[in-house]
This record gives sequence, C-alpha cells and structure tokens, in this order.
Amino acid sequence: MPKANKNLIRCDEAVLSKDLSGKTYIVTGANSGVGLETTRQLVKQGAHVVMACRRIDAAENAAKSFDGLRGSCEVIRCDLADLQSVRDFVSTFLGKHNRLDGLSCNAGMVNMSNKAEYTKDGLESTMAASYFGHFLLTELLLDILKKSAPSRMLILSSVVHAGSPEKRHDLHFDDLNYKTRKFSNFAAYGEAKLACTLYAMELGERLKGTDVTTASVHPGWARSNFGSGGGLVMRIIMGAMRLFTYNLTSRTDSSEDSAQASLHVLLSDDAPNHSGSYFSQHSVLYSDEECKKGGWPMTSPNPNANDMDKARKLVAISRDLVGVK
Repeated sequence: MPKANKNLIRCDEAVLSKDLSGKTYIVTGANSGVGLETTRQLVKQGAHVVMACRRIDAAENAAKSFDGLRGSCEVIRCDLADLQSVRDFVSTFLGKHNRLDGLSCNAGMVNMSNKAEYTKDGLESTMAASYFGHFLLTELLLDILKKSAPSRMLILSSVVHAGSPEKRHDLHFDDLNYKTRKFSNFAAYGEAKLACTLYAMELGERLKGTDVTTASVHPGWARSNFGSGGGLVMRIIMGAMRLFTYNLTSRTDSSEDSAQASLHVLLSDDAPNHSGSYFSQHSVLYSDEECKKGGWPMTSPNPNANDMDKARKLVAISRDLVGVK
C-alpha cells in the first residue's frame, strides 16, 4: 500500500476520538469523496448525520458502509442547483430535528462543457451548485445553528480560488452568472470557490458573539465524481490533473486524508478561535511557494479573498439572487 504524503496535515488523535453522541450534523454531497469520509468519521464518533444529497440511491448505498458504527445517519434529498429543493430540504430537516451542531457545505461541481449552462433559477450551474445553493442553505439554517450554539459551519473552497500572482480570480459583480461575458469553466469554478471563501469570512464577522463559528476549507484531492462528464478534451485534462495530484500531493486514493481539514474545523477546540478563516491542506497546486505546505488556518494569497468589502457586497447580491431577506 502506498504511503501517504509526509506533508499531509492530520487532525490530532484527540479530535478524532471525541464523543459526539447526541450531536447532529448536516453534510452536503455526503455520498462520495470528502463528504463521505467526513460523514463516516462523524458517525464513527457517535453523531447523527443528515446526508444532504441530490442522488438518493447513491446516498443510501453509501450509508450502508456505516453499518456497525456508533452513530446514525439519514438521507434527505437536496439538489443545491435547485433553490426550491434547498428550501424543501430545510423544511424537512426542521420538521424532524431541533438542533444542528455542525453544517458541512461540501458538495460542488464544475461545468465541464465549453459554454455556460443555467439552472431553472437562472444561475450559472457551477456557481449555483458550489456557492449559491450553500448560501441559501446556510442562511435558512442560521436560526437553528444559533439555537444549538456552540455550533459550526464550513464551506469547501479550493486551492483554485487563489489563482496565480499573475492572474488572481476576482468576482464580477455586474455578471456573476456569465450572462454577458465569455464563459470559462475553470474561471467559473475559481470564482465560485472565491465566493465560498468570502462568504465564510463575512459570516464569521456577522455571527460574532453568537458562538456559531465558520470556516472555508481546501481539503486536498479526493476520490469522487467531481469533474466527470464533459467533452473528450476536458476529460483528458481532468484525468491528467487526477494523475498529477495523486502522485504529487497525496500519493494515495484516500478521501479520508482529504477530510482531515474539514474534521479539524468541525471538531477541534482551536478552530473556533479563527472564525471566518481559510483552512488549507498542503498542495503543490498553489502557485505561491509559501502556500504549498497549507495551514490551519492560513491567509489566502489572493487579496480578493481577504477583502471584507467585497464579501459584504457578495452577500448583499446573493440575498437578492436567491430570495432571502
């Protein structure tokens, strides 16, 4: 069996042995990749996890792998690219549960075609599934998170949001959904993950004094169905990226390794001291040499990810686009 990369940042053993009995978590995209392994560890430690997934069959099949673990889980459908589905999920969850100790906004996707695609709500598909759906989900769950405090929320970002010193990703507030500008799937993904980073920062500031803490996370590479589909050229590119990343960043196929940053944010005693911050696993994909080792937390090398004025503007626009007050 190949050895994990020596640069991997791992949770303290004490964090992964905490008793989570009586605690309730929501994990989106819980049927594969980081979401699956985050869910597995939470259930292993005694928690009840609500698996918020678009594909019910896949989620229920994944849940079978938790048989024999201390905790429990259930599946509730949630399609993050459909705002009504998000609202329906929240309604169903609140009808069943009176507490929420942690929300892991884990799911995401990248439009693998060479042209913009839109959801029924008129949102660009990558932004919708990776950011806007999670924005609406989180805003609708803030009351129960506050009621259950101390509680935590995380949203997956990516090393991609950082861009390079020559070309940093930024948000185009006049056209977040690529209605007029030329579409680029990788730019859309970078912008979506930048939006996630900014949202966690804004929410961390907004929730000061509530004992609800937030974070954005770059988890590293994981086995999942992310980046599937698309044309031949895009499949070749994604295949090359997987090979490169497996060999140089993790040297394993372990999503368990890539769940470490998320678990640290959800469970460690230290993470709440850095609410709103960006937590990153190590990655050779950072263009900035000093960032390759990662950090829990670390400052994003992209200055646009550290701009609170942009974060507040993003949230105000997002409220209008998804229809929350």
